[in-house]
Amino acid sequence: MKCIITIELGTNGIRMFAYDLNGRVIGSMRGYYPTFHTEPDHSEQDPEQIFITTLYVLKNILNEYIHPKKYKVASICFCASMHSVLAVDKNGNPLGNAITWADNRAKKEAQELRRSALGKSLYAATGTPIHPMSPLVKIAWIRNSDKERFRQTSKFLSIKSYIIHQLTGEYMIDYSIASATGLMNIHTIKWEADALQYAGITASKLPGLAPVFTAAGKLKKAYQQSLRLPAETKILIGSSDGCLATLGDGLKGEGKATITIEDSGAVRVMGPAVLKDEQMRFFNYLLTENCYVSGGPTNNGGNIFEWFTRQFGDFTNPFDIENSIQQLIEEASKVPAGSDGLLFLPYLLGERAPIWNANARGAYFGLHIKHERKHFVRATIEGILYEIYSIGKTLGEHRTIKSLSVNGTFGTMPFCAQLLADLFNKPVRLRPQFHSVSFGAFLLSATEMGIYKSLEDAAQTVELPDVYKPNKQRHAIYADYFTVFEKLSAKLFDEFEAIGNLQHKYSERL
Repeated sequence: MKCIITIELGTNGIRMFAYDLNGRVIGSMRGYYPTFHTEPDHSEQDPEQIFITTLYVLKNILNEYIHPKKYKVASICFCASMHSVLAVDKNGNPLGNAITWADNRAKKEAQELRRSALGKSLYAATGTPIHPMSPLVKIAWIRNSDKERFRQTSKFLSIKSYIIHQLTGEYMIDYSIASATGLMNIHTIKWEADALQYAGITASKLPGLAPVFTAAGKLKKAYQQSLRLPAETKILIGSSDGCLATLGDGLKGEGKATITIEDSGAVRVMGPAVLKDEQMRFFNYLLTENCYVSGGPTNNGGNIFEWFTRQFGDFTNPFDIENSIQQLIEEASKVPAGSDGLLFLPYLLGERAPIWNANARGAYFGLHIKHERKHFVRATIEGILYEIYSIGKTLGEHRTIKSLSVNGTFGTMPFCAQLLADLFNKPVRLRPQFHSVSFGAFLLSATEMGIYKSLEDAAQTVELPDVYKPNKQRHAIYADYFTVFEKLSAKLFDEFEAIGNLQHKYSERL
């Protein structure tokens, strides 16, 4: 019997699933690693810790579910979050930590580039909005602010490229992750010369570009032995979490959009054409040739409610974050829609779409003497989902959206799924106990194996049976409060910048 293993390198941890060739889950496991926020705009991870966690979880899933049942691993397919940058030396050793998508240190470079003619031409060529998340401006920041690391760097990698290099010795990056770097031309599928020149590097400083179906070499012999995997086990380079979540929800065709809310979040559509926007508000990432995943991302998803829970939740068990989250959501369900006039701007990590403001900050607005903790809980959830709605509303200016699907740990909670249906005034479909990113990786692997003729055929097999129908009365309430939320997000632009400057000014004196 053959099986497929999918490995997702997420923001706060790793998820692995094992599937039989019919798409049934044989087993799954998770591992965790920390993100270091040593200062407000810093977001880093230890690449070696991520690699050790990957090996640990892979060995465990093989020993518990695969080897005892005599399954043969046909392929291991990778997927990962986007926009990470890791500098390595000539021997492939990390030069410090990896910089994640949430890092905002390149604010100055991003602001200057975004306002320039070059920024507009790079956006048109690469499909990546100009923002500190972009590896393009992260590398420029390293060149400007960490000259010694820049000088020593042999290659700039994504986390996924680093993990694959550790396992196989190959330097590769798939089209999907590469199209989120701001360095690849999504029309020619080559590294963009103007982007390379801006970053101050040549193409030799980057891994080789490869389609998502590419086999990334063989496992090194040491890992073949320790994992008890044969040399012919295929290591598929795979794609990005965003593209595979979209595929895993069966989102091939017009009129459909998908919402992901995990640690971060996004609203996406998929189609054969690039979504063009003069205001540079949307991404256009390549899954395969002539297949683009377009939309807008938010920095502030389930990670914000987890932050709220850790600060203000009740912990019967010190490490039981999931139970504490559920208790707070039950508390929020006792508060009417709109949280009795309390609004939350969820921008604790700055923000990407649709405001693209790395200086944005969180705020509670409308507080009065009758508000209790339960109002703050509901307002926090509503604020996170108002931001998701603001992306979908902006996306709706360019694409007709008739139906929605939702995935991600936070988004698929029944309370959140219903709130999304009410906000968008559209039915929301999902499958309980279903992980869209990993299933998208399965579909990609199965297509590569010939089980499906194409990704389009694979997507048509996806079923999302549960439907949350909108409540018109709650939609009207949310529409009124969202108007205030949207105005606040725009009106506070100068104040966001001022408080960021003050924070920087006084932190330098300490």
